[in-house]
Amino acid sequence: MDSALILLMVVVAWQVLRVRYQRARIALLGRHLGGLQLERHMETLTQGYARAIREESEARQLQVLETYAQTERAMAAQAQSLANAVQKENPQAARVSTLSFCVPYIERLLPAATRDFRELLHIHAAGLRHVVDNEDRLDAKARAYQLSAELYLLQHSCHWFCKSRAVADARLMLRHQVNHQKVLDSVSAVTRSAYLQWQGLNKH
Repeated sequence: MDSALILLMVVVAWQVLRVRYQRARIALLGRHLGGLQLERHMETLTQGYARAIREESEARQLQVLETYAQTERAMAAQAQSLANAVQKENPQAARVSTLSFCVPYIERLLPAATRDFRELLHIHAAGLRHVVDNEDRLDAKARAYQLSAELYLLQHSCHWFCKSRAVADARLMLRHQVNHQKVLDSVSAVTRSAYLQWQGLNKH
């Protein structure tokens, strides 16, 4: 058989396997998001914060930001509910690859190159609660900026789990015009430290 044809067949088989694998992961996460309004709350907040920042007067900015207090609390509670729900999933099915590209079933083939997505969701939930409760005593505008970064990072993690790190990076840039490193630099120190430790980049 012609080597080009063999290569084509391998590529097609790989693509079919990748699509099937990613669909299963989307379905897994979707089962838990389906009963929540987390995505809607996140969209409301990110749009609301952008609107507040566009206001010319500081008084008006504060007024707009204050209207989202209830949504912020609901979002933080639902992020924790998501983390708790996914915690019950099979540990192997809830692994995420450290590679930038998708390798179907890498959690079975090379588990050392994966991390626990369940643990990551708990990091996000704790980080969101930390900022919503304003434990660092930030002013309203700085708090909204930091909370936006926390939400962007959570979105990135979900895309990473469902697709790949590269796709998550691209979607972050496309949707919010910001790269992953900038978002990571903008979240709370609590989230950043736990996130880097989860990645294996921070041993302290």
